[in-house]
Amino acid sequence: METRNNVFIGTSLDGYIADSQGGLDWLDIIPNPEKIDMGYYAFTAQIDALVMGRKSFETVCSFDIDWPYEKPVFVLSNTLNGLPASFQDKAFLIKGPLTEALRHIHQEGFRRLYIDGGVTIQNFLQEDLIDEMIITTIPVLLGGGVPLFGSLPKIQQFELVESKVYLKDIVQRHYRRKSM
Repeated sequence: METRNNVFIGTSLDGYIADSQGGLDWLDIIPNPEKIDMGYYAFTAQIDALVMGRKSFETVCSFDIDWPYEKPVFVLSNTLNGLPASFQDKAFLIKGPLTEALRHIHQEGFRRLYIDGGVTIQNFLQEDLIDEMIITTIPVLLGGGVPLFGSLPKIQQFELVESKVYLKDIVQRHYRRKSM
């Protein structure tokens, strides 16, 4: 089975995934009284595991909610020495270079991965390892914060698979890596 590295993330109009304090409150600026998931559950049904960085893991842990993931979560960090015991069998620490981490995850049988977190997504892009991106744009300008994209060593082309509008204001675009 082929491997797939996929992104599902929300951004501001100016391309930030968190505000300058790391906050995410702006993601809920558009009222969603019916709690429409905007394709998230269909997306996660197609993945085997999540890969996120330390900052994203710590952000999720800071939410006052139960662990939100049913699939295994691999936390990429070269600075953590371990994860809290309460996450045993839910999250797994992976150290080392990105390609070695991916090799380990694939050897464990996880092939379709959800890549999450700004630095992690940027690192995957730097290594030319993202196959698909679903980017949901919230109509707000943050003026600064954590950018989704950073510099790349070369151009990467994607093609638009689909575009949807949710709640009359939120635009979601699905891109697939273009074969070159």
